[in-house]
Order: sequence, then structure tokens, then C-alpha cells
Amino acid sequence: MRAVIREYAGTGARELFEFMEHHRVDIETVIRTVPGLVSYTLARTGNGGFSVTVCEDQSGIDESIQKARDWVATHAPHIAADAPHVANARVIVHQH
Repeated sequence: MRAVIREYAGTGARELFEFMEHHRVDIETVIRTVPGLVSYTLARTGNGGFSVTVCEDQSGIDESIQKARDWVATHAPHIAADAPHVANARVIVHQH
């Protein structure tokens, strides 16, 4: 399994996560289409937030990154947020 963490902080991050919280149903609908999706979490922090996506393989992770990028570009172009810090990793332990 593979995982990716996308952390948003800095300019526009708080506004972006407020927007995403109001559109969480749309985000859930998009993320469910990722092949091999194991789990997805979207969480707010004091200055922005992060997502954690776990997929069966790297192709699912790649698609999830592209879908996230496309969703933000399509639905939140009015929010000038800094690009997220992206950490891509191999899963060692995953518990549901």
C-alpha cells in the first residue's frame, strides 16, 4: 500500500479548508472514484489542514493527487492558496 499526505499551510490555507468543509460531500464523491482507494481523511488545523490518502498502489495515489489538484483548480480558483507540501510514502501499518 501507498500513502500521500498533502499539507496546506500559509497563504490562503485557512480559507481553502473553510471552503472545502462546506463542500465535503463533493470532495467525498470525487475521492471515491480513485481506483484502489483504501481510506481518505481531510482534517483542519489552526492554520489550514491536511489530507491523508491510502491506496493499494502508486497509480491510485497519483490519481488522487491529480483529482485533488483538479478539484481545487475547478472549485476554488478564487482562493489564492500556497501549493501543498506533499509527502508520498510506503505504508508500513494501516489499521481501520
